[in-house]
Amino acid sequence: MAEKNWPSKVMWTGDCLYILRGMNSGSVDLIYLDPPFNSNTDYAAPIGSQAAGAAFKDTWTLTDLDVEWINLIEARHASLYRVLLAAVSPSDKSYLVYMAARLLELRRVLKPTGSIYLHCDPTMSHYLKILMDTIFGRQNFRNEIVWSYQRWTGAARHFQRMHDIVLFYAMPEATFNLLTEPYSPKSKHKRARRSAVTEEGKLEQQYTEDDSRQKAMRDVWEISYLNSQAKERVGYPTQKPLALLDRIIKASSLPGDIVLDPFCGCATTCVAADDLGRDWVGIDISPKAAELVVRRIADRQGLFREIVHREDIPKRSDLGKLPRYNSIENKQRLYGMQAGDCAGCGQHFHMRNFEVDHIISRVKGGTDHIENLQLLCGACNRVKGNRGMAYLRAKLQLT
Repeated sequence: MAEKNWPSKVMWTGDCLYILRGMNSGSVDLIYLDPPFNSNTDYAAPIGSQAAGAAFKDTWTLTDLDVEWINLIEARHASLYRVLLAAVSPSDKSYLVYMAARLLELRRVLKPTGSIYLHCDPTMSHYLKILMDTIFGRQNFRNEIVWSYQRWTGAARHFQRMHDIVLFYAMPEATFNLLTEPYSPKSKHKRARRSAVTEEGKLEQQYTEDDSRQKAMRDVWEISYLNSQAKERVGYPTQKPLALLDRIIKASSLPGDIVLDPFCGCATTCVAADDLGRDWVGIDISPKAAELVVRRIADRQGLFREIVHREDIPKRSDLGKLPRYNSIENKQRLYGMQAGDCAGCGQHFHMRNFEVDHIISRVKGGTDHIENLQLLCGACNRVKGNRGMAYLRAKLQLT
């Protein structure tokens, strides 16, 4: 397992894919993610709330960048690519490609003793379950947790939709602290309180309900939804209750462990982890998340915590000593792997006409590892620059 290459209690602002690419492999104990749900809705926090200014889009189209991710997944993860082919609409496929690219990185940064909880709803839970089976291993699936809640809704042509799904996967040696819950009132055990003589002179036992006995917690969790008047509510759209994260963190981590939330929104995971004595990493595309975690922790604990806010991409330190990316060693190896053909235009060239290129540029978290390198002819390399391969292919189609 690698050591983390970031400070404790850190909030990153940016696309989690790029930041995850810079994190060391096997460095996180517990991951909780509450990504967009493919709801075809755009969300924004109301003006005047603590989260005012926070917003995200949950609408999906197949962009050139999505196509490039599809190409990478097809080339390196054949079984995962077959899952993407099962999507019934372009929107679903785009969403699954977006999630697959990030889940692959989350699998890499998770420790061999770690656990991951993916929060979703029935819109895409069936597809995401297959993605998770493919990436994290079907044998590592533990539970489909149903978070059940109640809230007011208008009349509809179906039963009220009052639950979310949390997919729980854990590595074979992962931490799991068994949580318990009380028996239901109808099934509570009775215990004798004292003996008493009735008016008829008979001796009988008087009983009281035994509240001390507990049973192992079920995978259906009745936790209240945050209504507009809830004390902990900050106005962030799709905010989750602290009680939900508190339960997950207690079950699958120990004090001092590292908890990661790559879509941390209003930072509920970070706040819950801090309350429970865990280190944490939060990532969100909106800088509002960094403001909210500082404010919320200070409000709860009445003190200032040193929280690092970063916008850069971490530099991996777990790859060992690599040769310089454009070394002759790499060039010769890549030339053999590509059979002398340019990865862009496909033309065959002598090795001296090639330049070593980063498939994913270093400014977007790409490393100097051989898996992130390719050979391009000089012309293709200058057209691509530090952009993605989708840009290069689009340019080549126009010439």
